[in-house]
Amino acid sequence: MGGLLLVAITGIALVVGISVGIGDLPIPLATTFSAVTNRMGWTAIELNRIHETVIWDYRLSRALVAVFCGAGLALSGAILQSLLRNPLAEPYVLGISAGASTGTVAVVILGLGAGTISLSAGAFAGAFAAFCFVALLSNGARGGPDRTILAGVAASQLFNAATSYIVTTAGNAQQARDVMFWLLGSFGGVRWPEFALVSVVVGFGLIACLLHARMLDAFAFGDETAASLGINVGRAKLALFALTAMMTATIVSMVGTIGFVGLVVPHAARFLVGPLHVRLLPACAFTGAIFMVLADIASRALIPQQVLPIGVVTALVGVPFFCLILYRYQRVS
Repeated sequence: MGGLLLVAITGIALVVGISVGIGDLPIPLATTFSAVTNRMGWTAIELNRIHETVIWDYRLSRALVAVFCGAGLALSGAILQSLLRNPLAEPYVLGISAGASTGTVAVVILGLGAGTISLSAGAFAGAFAAFCFVALLSNGARGGPDRTILAGVAASQLFNAATSYIVTTAGNAQQARDVMFWLLGSFGGVRWPEFALVSVVVGFGLIACLLHARMLDAFAFGDETAASLGINVGRAKLALFALTAMMTATIVSMVGTIGFVGLVVPHAARFLVGPLHVRLLPACAFTGAIFMVLADIASRALIPQQVLPIGVVTALVGVPFFCLILYRYQRVS
């Protein structure tokens, strides 16, 4: 286990270093690591001041935010797939991300709360509203996995329509352009304050998920099995769904809607470490982190002199994977 942890941390450090080096001003990987070790007081290597400024003021914070966003979305997908016993469940498909986007846009453009409500709080309210809508429409556990997915599609359409209505009727032309680009996902505006918040939220989420790992194993066999093991099903589900909404809302309020990470990564992690959540959850976090940084690299490297929205890149990977999972699910059922 310790060896796998070391490999995962090394992999994250490597992709972060590569990500920091990509841009209009290329920066060697060795320079990035030297800048980090200098700042931590381990070394005193003479470096180009411009390189150091670009690393610390722009690129390193962006890469680290991508690490925690990928980890948080992957954890959210793993939780939802276990609780709903549906291999297609994830925040984007179930409309939770769309609800968080509506909440964020309402705060930014409508001025909801008159400055007393933060973006993260608005996003959480929207995410929780979307989840309640899906739960009511799918009629809870009796609705079945197919009905839950259909309810999620309806929620996505509803909240995306609400977001578009707010932007087109209450925002000016510049706000509309900025919001529409942001809704597709972008790490361009994140800095160290965003890193501090998302690292705390996702770190807390990972610890809380690990404390509920045995519960999640039980939920994989149904609510009745979980109840027979002495688990308070209603309270546990509420806590885990709230945890999912909190991580998703924080991420969406910072970088917009990024789909399919919560779908693709948990399945890949199960293939690597198996279904037990005590191993699956850390694997999802590390794999999601690496996947998101690689997607951010691809968004800047695929088209010269142009940055693609990160949601476009994850969709190019996620949609074929979604079709594959849906096909396999239909064959089994």
